This record gives sequence, C-alpha cells and structure tokens, in this order.
Amino acid sequence: MDVTRRTVLQTAAATAVGGGLALTLGSPAEAAPPADSTSYLVGCGIADMTGAVAGQGMMGYSNPEQVAAGLLQRCWSRAYIIVDQATGKRVVFVTADIACLFQSHHMGLMRKLRKRFGALYTEANVNLNATHTHASCGGTAWDYAYSLAAFGFKKNSYDAELEGLYHSIVRAHEDLAPGTISIGRDELHNASANRSKVAFDRNPGSDKRHFPTAIDPRVTVLKLQRGGRDVGAITWFSTHGTSLADHNVLIAGDNKGYASYRWESESPGLIAAFPQTNSGDMTPNLALRAFEPSGPTRDNKRNCEIIGERQYQAGRRAFADTRPMTRGGVDAVTRYVDMSSVRIDGAFTPEGKPAATTPAMMGVAAAATSSEDNYEQPLPFLVEGTTNPLVTALGGDRRPPVSPWIRDMQAPKLIAFPLGIMPPSPWIPQVVPLQIMRIGELVLVALPAEVTIVAGLRLRQVVADALRVGMDNVLVQGYSNAYTQYVTTPEEYDSQQYEGGETQFGRWTLSAYMQEFAALAGAMAAGQRPPRGPAPLDKSGFQPDLVPPVPADRPIPGHRYGDVLTQPRAGYRPGQLVAAEFVGAHPNNDFRHGSTYLQVQRRDAGGWRTIADDNDWSTVFHWSRPAGSSDTSTIRITWTPPTGTSGTYRIRYLGNSRDGGGHIREFDGFSRSFTVG
Repeated sequence: MDVTRRTVLQTAAATAVGGGLALTLGSPAEAAPPADSTSYLVGCGIADMTGAVAGQGMMGYSNPEQVAAGLLQRCWSRAYIIVDQATGKRVVFVTADIACLFQSHHMGLMRKLRKRFGALYTEANVNLNATHTHASCGGTAWDYAYSLAAFGFKKNSYDAELEGLYHSIVRAHEDLAPGTISIGRDELHNASANRSKVAFDRNPGSDKRHFPTAIDPRVTVLKLQRGGRDVGAITWFSTHGTSLADHNVLIAGDNKGYASYRWESESPGLIAAFPQTNSGDMTPNLALRAFEPSGPTRDNKRNCEIIGERQYQAGRRAFADTRPMTRGGVDAVTRYVDMSSVRIDGAFTPEGKPAATTPAMMGVAAAATSSEDNYEQPLPFLVEGTTNPLVTALGGDRRPPVSPWIRDMQAPKLIAFPLGIMPPSPWIPQVVPLQIMRIGELVLVALPAEVTIVAGLRLRQVVADALRVGMDNVLVQGYSNAYTQYVTTPEEYDSQQYEGGETQFGRWTLSAYMQEFAALAGAMAAGQRPPRGPAPLDKSGFQPDLVPPVPADRPIPGHRYGDVLTQPRAGYRPGQLVAAEFVGAHPNNDFRHGSTYLQVQRRDAGGWRTIADDNDWSTVFHWSRPAGSSDTSTIRITWTPPTGTSGTYRIRYLGNSRDGGGHIREFDGFSRSFTVG
C-alpha cells in the first residue's frame, strides 16, 4: 500500500465528539481563570484547495502574463475549532494557502456552512484568512479589480478553493475532542525587511520606537493538544508571500506554505498553519533591490525555502516554550461597515479633526507596484493603450468622473482608477466585515486588508485599550473575510509609496478602522452583540470568463497518453535533478484532490513504494503545449533526490484525458528505473 504525506494529512481527523452547542456572543472583559485540561473541545482539519495548475492566470501580482504552467506544492486550507465547554461558545479559525480571502469565498462558504450546520458556524464566529501567497490561482473573486489579470472569473478554481475551505472546517468539526491550548512567543529578525522605509520614517518617533529595525519581529504561536499529544500549531509572523516572484508560473504556498510543509512533514498528524498579521510593508526579499526580488540569494525558489525554514524554526522554538493562558474561554464579534462613507471622530485622526473616507480609489503609485517584490510592472491595463478586453467589456473604458470632493479627500494621491464608482458596481468590496476574535488571552483584530506594521500598532492599541488588556496580547489578523488592498497610517499615506497608493478609502482609512474597531471592542467588553450593519453586495450573478474553453485532449501524434518522451538517465547522485517527460493531457480535467499528478517510487523487497508526490518540495510538475498545438500536452516531472537518498527509483505520471464528448478517462505512465547513490 502506498503511504505518502498526503495520506497522513487527509486522514488526521478523529471521531467526532461534541457539536451542536449554541453560539452565544459577548463576555465581560474581566480576567477569567486559566482553562483546565477539560474546559475546551479542540478540533483540527486540513483539506486540499488547489485549483487550476495550467492555463489560467495567477493571483498576487495582478500580471496577465503570469499564467500557471505547473505545480510546485499544493495549496491547503487548515481549520481549527475551539469550543469552551463551560459557556458553549466556539470559534473557527481558518488559514488558506491563497493570495487573498475574497468576499466571494466568505459569502459562498457561509451558505455552505448554514446548509450543513444551521446557526452553529456563522459570520460572527468564523474567521477566514489567507497566507497571501502570490503563487495561487487567479480569477476566484467576484470583484473585477481582482479578476482582470485572469481575464475573468474561473469557476473551476473558485469551486476548488471553496470546497477546500468547507471540508477543512467539516473535518475540524468531526475532530472535536477535549483538549488544551497554550501560547508561546519568539522573535524572528532575518525573514522580513521594510520595503517602504521612506514611508515608515514619516511616522512619529513614539510609533517607530516599537520597531527599532523597521520590522515587526514578533512570532506568536498557539499550541493545541489532546491527551498530551500535539495536534495543531498556529504561528503568526509578518512577511509577504512574495519569495516566488512574478516570473514564477508554478502554483505553490510560497514561504508560509513551505513552513507548514516542513512542520507537518516532521510531525505527522499535526496541522500547522502560518497566518499573516500586519505584513503590509514587510517583504521576504531581504536584498531590497528594485525590480530584482532577491535575498538572501538570487534564486527565488531557494529564498522561498530559506524564509519558510526560518519561520518554521521560530515557530518550533515558541511552540517548545509555550505556557498556559492567563485567561480562558473564547469569544467573537463581527459587524459590517461601509468603508466608502465612514464619518470619523477627531479623536481617531492625527490632526484631532473630524474626517471621512471616500469610495475606493486606486492611486498611480499602486500601478507603479512594489519594486522590491516584482520583476515586472504588474498592472499594464492601467497604462496608456490598454489591451485587456475585460476592462472594455465591463465598462472600464467609460471611466466615471471623479468628483472634486473625492479628489480632495484622497489627496495627495493621484487617482489612476476609481474602483469604488466603476460600472456596473464597485470593482472592489466596500461593505466589509470587521471582526474581533478572542482565543483565551489572545485577541485577533481581523480586517480585510494588508496593514503596515505601524498601522497595525495603532489598531492593536485602540482594541487593547477598549478591552483593558496588554497590547502584546492583541494581533492584527490581516487578509480576513474579504480583501480591499492596503491600510497605511496617514503619515505613510502622504508619501504615496505603493502601499499608500493601494490604500483605497483615502488618507483616513486607518482612522476609520480605529474608530470602528474601538466600538466593536467596546461591544465585546460589554458582552453585547453588535448589529450586523449594512448588507454586503452579492456580485455572484454576472461573472464572465473571457478565456475560451480548453479544447478536448489529443495525444501527441504517434503516441498514447502516458508514453515517455524523455527518459531519466541511468544514474544520479543526491542533489542532481532527475527529469522525465510524458505524453499528457490537460491537468485541469481533474485537480486530483486526495490524489496526485505524480509519484516518485522506490523499489523495495515488496515491490514499488511511493516516497514522494506532487506536494513534496523535491518534486515539480510542469505542463506545456508542444509548439503550434492547442490540444496536446507535454508533462515534465522533475525530482531532486535529498541528501542521503539511495536505491532504485522510477517516476509515475497520473493524468486524466477528456474527449470531445466530455468523457474523462484516467491513465498513467512510468519512466524506466534509475539509481540514486
């Protein structure tokens, strides 16, 4: 029987206990005693959410020329459910290996959860967040600003991501059993750099003293245990998912995905998530070279591994030094806010004067991109001579006039693209969920944006003050429940670096969030359930895809599916690249969740045994069309044997072909055997 890491991950859930407890929001902020070993139910779940690995645009750099052509590692959804048995309250925390958690994901998932669980899991007590890998599938948002790069909505990838989110929660629910939670902390100083130091330096010294090296080095870990066995780890750290730069065309979880892979490989049965926090101006490309993303090395894949390894090691250190919480229980509150029209009290602005937000406006600085993380300018449809047909199809060529009051309130931003007033509806969400979630003593300030470290500091402070807790116990949980680009401080905004140009709702966007989160924290402290607020806009009805359907497959003339075009050499040493090419079919015919596109097999006394698959860091799955063909496929599989590898091996390719009638047939192919040693 083949046993791979995927098998371990997909079968980690235990028999369900508990469930059916009613959610009650709100609790006083006074300290409660630490939870004992029986006060919680803890459940962990993981599910594959990998979408299209070939022929569709990718998400993160918004570059229409970045089209997926293979798989480096699968993308996973990791879910954790914590139930306070004393009160019946529960929270769900989900981290997804994707670029952004869009409102399309949030709204679609809530419908599925209602159908399965009724009122048990809701907008109030479920947090969905993204690792912000820039190597995931594009076209999964209902917001045109984000689907442009993929030339429209990609239902197959959206469905894959939604199903992954859903199944991870279901598995965590079925895994619930008595357990404990503890917290650990560490610091990491060599996995991030400030890519907008010129903006950071505009902040007052009272803020900057919290970050003497202009980074946020804090590492925070929650350890989940049952019966003394480690079952879950959640590690927060601020750094962008841009180690794999915009020339990469392989789907992957980037540095945080690698960190999860390392931990889960070392500790089978444990589910390890690496969520973001306030990483808006934090880059993993430590060299800070303009349009040459690099550092520590000039090899992006190697950098991904190094930065991921450093996060993994910091997480393990904090995990090994955890302590019981000083407070028990869980809580969550959520409220929708229309960020396009918030009236702000002067208590929340640097000038002490009332202010307001405006409809979303993208600045010219945003089109200029973050030069430290890109080789290319990612938004060519914003420059003269637009070539993206989706812009015209959706009315983008009829740009509405920007009113003088909007220009004034967005100043000094030079507006390039008025997303909030574009036809037929705003091109990014403007009515968005704001959420505060408490797990023991740890408080998460969850908002749908990328927050700079100083903006995060100010948000953490207002929430800590309202809840009367220490600021070290408050984290910003960015990339949560929707996506609206960036949040900078007003001082940083005035610099109009990339992050300021992407701060959509104007100079006082942060001030608006501070005001709204102060009120939300006040409601939590008082044990109140806040009103839901305005309803978010459901844009699911009209979602065009301008890319022609993939034609039926045809094998390369003179061959059958699975035939080997290029065989491996007879022998290799560890560290040398092994490669084989096969006659293939389009990978999007079947995303092979619960399975794999490839296997590396070792010959043992009992036959061939799988020792690596398409989720292992040592393998890469490449897809391409032979020159001049629109319906044949070549598959190239590579494997780099790790140090210490020896024996006889072969490579197996697993594919699915689709004929003109839409029928899908599974096939495979094997390379010849070769030795390593």
